[in-house]
Amino acid sequence: MSLFTDPRWSEALSHLPDYLGNHVRVSVTALALGLAVSLPLAILSRNRPLLRGALLGLASIVQTVPGLALLALFYPLLLALAALSLSWFGFGFSAFGFLPAVLALALYSMLPVLRNTITGLAGVDGAILEAAQGVGMTPKQSLFSVELPLALPVMMAGIRTAAVWVIGTATLSTPIGQTSLGNYIFAGLQTQNWVFVLFGCLAAAALALAVDQLLALIENGIRNRSRVRAALGGIGIAALVAVTLVPAMARSSSNTIIGAKTFTEQYVLSALMAQRLKAAGLSATSRQGLGSNVIFDALAAGDIDVYIDYSGTLWANQFHRSDIKPRQELVGELKAILAKQNITLLGELGFENAYALVMPRKRAEQLGVKSIADLASRAPTLSIAGDYEFFSRPEWAGIQKAYGLAFRTQRQMQPDFMYAAVASGEVDVIAGYTSDGLIAKYDLVVLDDPRHAIPPYDAILLLAPKRAGDEKLKAALQPLLGKIDIATMREANLRAAGNDAASSPDAVARWLWEKVGK
Repeated sequence: MSLFTDPRWSEALSHLPDYLGNHVRVSVTALALGLAVSLPLAILSRNRPLLRGALLGLASIVQTVPGLALLALFYPLLLALAALSLSWFGFGFSAFGFLPAVLALALYSMLPVLRNTITGLAGVDGAILEAAQGVGMTPKQSLFSVELPLALPVMMAGIRTAAVWVIGTATLSTPIGQTSLGNYIFAGLQTQNWVFVLFGCLAAAALALAVDQLLALIENGIRNRSRVRAALGGIGIAALVAVTLVPAMARSSSNTIIGAKTFTEQYVLSALMAQRLKAAGLSATSRQGLGSNVIFDALAAGDIDVYIDYSGTLWANQFHRSDIKPRQELVGELKAILAKQNITLLGELGFENAYALVMPRKRAEQLGVKSIADLASRAPTLSIAGDYEFFSRPEWAGIQKAYGLAFRTQRQMQPDFMYAAVASGEVDVIAGYTSDGLIAKYDLVVLDDPRHAIPPYDAILLLAPKRAGDEKLKAALQPLLGKIDIATMREANLRAAGNDAASSPDAVARWLWEKVGK
C-alpha cells in the first residue's frame, strides 16, 4: 500500500471542515486586526522619524520571538486579565484558544505591513507631491488621492507577506487550545501518523497560496483600475470565510470539550472518552496537544469540560508539593484540594503513568545499573533526554536533589523519538513513562527509585466546575473508572505507535473499549 492510498487520508479529510474553518477564522481575524493597527501607525509615522524607528524596532523584536513562545505567552496574560475583569467589572472572557492566537498572530503580521507601507510612501516622487500641493490639494487629499495609490503595490506586497506568515504561524496555535490545521501536524508527530503531518502541511500551504493569489487579484485590480478584478478577489476571500463558518454554525451548543495533552496516550484516552460520550448520545469534540499548565487552567476556567491528568503531575507541578505520600493518601488529599476549586476528581482509571529513568537493558547490565542510585556515579559520563517539559518540572529537581545526578549532556526531544534515540545509543538514558509500550518494544529497563523521589502518577479523570452536576456526563464516563490496568494501557500505547490505519487514536480507542468495556 502506497502513502497516497493509505485509508488515513480519508480520516484526515473528515477533520478538514473543522480544522480548516477554525484556521481560516483565526488567520483572517488576526490579519484584519494587524492591518487595522499597522496601516494607521505607518501613515502616522511617515513624517515622524523617531516614531517610525520605534515602531519598526518593536515590530522587529516581536519577529525574533519564536511563534510558539509568543502564542503561549499570551495565554497566562489574558487569563490574569480575565480574572481581573471578572473581579472588577463582574464579567470575564475566555483566555483560551481564539483570543490569544488572534492577538499573537496580529503582532506577527505587523512588521511586513509597517515596513512596506512606510517604504512605499517614502518612495513617492517628491515632484509628484509638489505638483499635488501646487494644484491645491490638502495633505489629506494628497495622501488618499496620490500617495497611497502610488504606494499600493509595495503595500500589497507587505500585506501578502503578512498573510502567508500568519497562515503558517497559525499552525502553532494548537497547544494553546485553538483548533487549526496544526492539529494534523501535532497529532501526527505525537502518534507517528505521517499522513496527518503531510496532510496538514499541504492544507496550510494550499490555503496560504490561495489567499496570496486572491490578494494579488485585488492588488492587480486596484493598480489597473479594474473594479471587476478587485471585486473578485474580495468576493473570493469573503466566500472562503463564509464557507468555513458553516461547520461552526452547525455545531451543537451543548458540545462537550475534551482536553488532551501532547503525547500518544492522551490522544488515545481522549478518543476513548469522545466515543463513550457519543455512545451515550452526547456531542463531543477534542482539544489536543495542550501543555500541562494550559490544560488545567483551561479546565478551571471552563474552556474545556473534561480531561485525564496524573496525580503526580498535579501534586508536584500544579500545586508545588514536594512531599511524597502513599498513593491513596495522595489521591485523597488531591481530591480535597481540587474540590476547593470546584473541580471534580471523578475517579481513577486504574493504571499509573509515572515518569521514570529508562535505559537499554544490555547497557544497564553492562554498567551494573539497576536503580537511579546506581546511576548517580555513572551520570557525569552519560547523556540524558527528556520531553519538552521534563527538565523544567519539579520532579526533575526532586530526582537531582535525592540522588545528586549530574549528566554530561541534557537533550529535549519529542516523546516517541526519545525511545528510538536511547535504543540506538544516541543518548544513554531517557525520562520515559511507565505505561509506554515502547519500553517493551525496544527492550528497555525502568530503573528503580529506592528513595521515592518520584511521586505516584495515577491516571485520574477531572471535570470542570460547570460540569460538576452533569449526571449524564458522569454516567457516560463512569464505566472507564478502575477498568484500565497498566498492561492494557501499555498494549494500547504500543498499538498507537504503529504506522497504519489500525494505529490511529480512534482505532486504538475502539480496541481499548473492547478490552475494558465488558
